[in-house]
Amino acid sequence: MNKISIIVESILAACVVALFIIFFTVTPGSKKAEVDEVQAMGELMPIAIVNTDSILKHYTLAVEAQDKLMSSYEESTVKLDTKAKTLQKEAETFQRDVLDFQRKVEAGAFLSRERAESEQAKLQKKEQQLMVKQQELENLRQKLSTDFMNQQAALTQQLQDSVQQYLSEMNADGHYHLILNDAVLMNKVAGYDITNEVIEALNARYVKKEIPPKAY
Repeated sequence: MNKISIIVESILAACVVALFIIFFTVTPGSKKAEVDEVQAMGELMPIAIVNTDSILKHYTLAVEAQDKLMSSYEESTVKLDTKAKTLQKEAETFQRDVLDFQRKVEAGAFLSRERAESEQAKLQKKEQQLMVKQQELENLRQKLSTDFMNQQAALTQQLQDSVQQYLSEMNADGHYHLILNDAVLMNKVAGYDITNEVIEALNARYVKKEIPPKAY
């Protein structure tokens, strides 16, 4: 995008005005006038439009990387869920032990006060251990969520950089004076969208890199 960025500021305003003219000054039914206007626009200011969201959805490398990230996240989530179930069972066992202790106290089943206090201390220690485990589990869930969001952001940036690099290489001859993401446009101009061509080229290049050399 280096060559493109040099002239962005100087022609962006003209681009917006031209697009405004195409969409709002052509009278209804004047299809030929619209085509002529678009053709004239292309001759005066070669531009291209790409949909980066669509590219990231159909770029094989992006799809595979996203699937790999999601698979890792889901695997970690399953492990945490397993730990949560184990902790839940421990908590249920603890509750039963507490109720059993209360029944023994009410029934005077302990032979001495020291024995009762010893059992109570064990229950208190177990409760503290469960609370620590619960907090650790919550911390792990928070870390997993944060790590996933950070990795997702890094992956998106990496893929966007890959697309930007390809666009720069594709436009090394300066054929297009400006390449716009259609997210910034209120309307699309027929004939300027090169999204499908970019997707096909990116996938072709990716597949080519993945094919191992033949052994002779």
